[in-house]
Amino acid sequence: MTIIDNAVYVDGVRSAEPQNLEQTFETLSQYGGMAWIGLYRPTEDEMAAVAAEFGLHSLAVEDAISAHQRPKLERYDDVLFTVLRPARYLDATETVEFGELHVFTGRNFVVTVRHAETGGVAQVRRKMERHPDLLCHGPEAVLYALMDQVVDDYQPVVAGLENDIDEIEDQLFSGDSTVSRRIYELAREVIQFQRAIHPLPAMVQLLRRGFEKYEVKPELQHNLRDVEDHVERLISRADSFRDLLQNALTLDGTLTANRQNEASAKQNEQVKKISSWAAIFFAPSFVAGVYGMNFDRMPELQWSFGYPMAIGLMAATAALMYGIFKKKGWL
Repeated sequence: MTIIDNAVYVDGVRSAEPQNLEQTFETLSQYGGMAWIGLYRPTEDEMAAVAAEFGLHSLAVEDAISAHQRPKLERYDDVLFTVLRPARYLDATETVEFGELHVFTGRNFVVTVRHAETGGVAQVRRKMERHPDLLCHGPEAVLYALMDQVVDDYQPVVAGLENDIDEIEDQLFSGDSTVSRRIYELAREVIQFQRAIHPLPAMVQLLRRGFEKYEVKPELQHNLRDVEDHVERLISRADSFRDLLQNALTLDGTLTANRQNEASAKQNEQVKKISSWAAIFFAPSFVAGVYGMNFDRMPELQWSFGYPMAIGLMAATAALMYGIFKKKGWL
């Protein structure tokens, strides 16, 4: 059974805990109040039963079953369908795990559909049950509280991403060869986080435009504006993260190119030295090779000082070439 929690609230107080959906519908019709049904990855039959009772639109029901939706807010007559993307930072893997929360709110009911392991909905329920004065405002109060909880849970995610970026800055100047891969992976996490939070301001604006039409209480209006402020700050920080990572990637490319140039320059210096010594040793070898060809008619062959002259010529040639290469800075 995918029903995580099922209760009927009258005047903000938990008044009944039906065992199944049928009992929930009967209790609600008999005593009034507000039903709050929490589902976890419901089946098509379970969603069909909820949809038939509360008049949920088929497109919204289909989205709630299939999941993989971006944050959005859609109104179908008197039913509001909201998609949120809760997130949490995993220290062990230094990644961000995203969930998906669908919320149906109507005149006298709230249906939450989760597609990830998260305790945010249960936490909101417990908190609101401790404040009947807030819960008695109805489904709007629950929706705003859920949005507030999701946004609050983004704070540890921002802190985790910020810490990772600080570590990347240290890696950049340490010559770590894995920093490029980590920058790309972290940039992907930041982009996914931006996709989760960027639609929120537009969603809040849609809710605010309905304040007068649906007679939303001033206290709830204040709560939603507080959510909007938090979202704007989160978006600003997330956007700065993306800029920092882009700069880090550019800097990494520059540092890598500089290191390659330094290595190439060192290699060129080694090549120059090797070439210079090879040329120096080639000159005596050439002279020795010529005089070692054993021809009868060789210059100075019969001269008593011919051998010392050949040795001197080899030494002088090597010294001359050494001087030339030394002057050029090759040695």
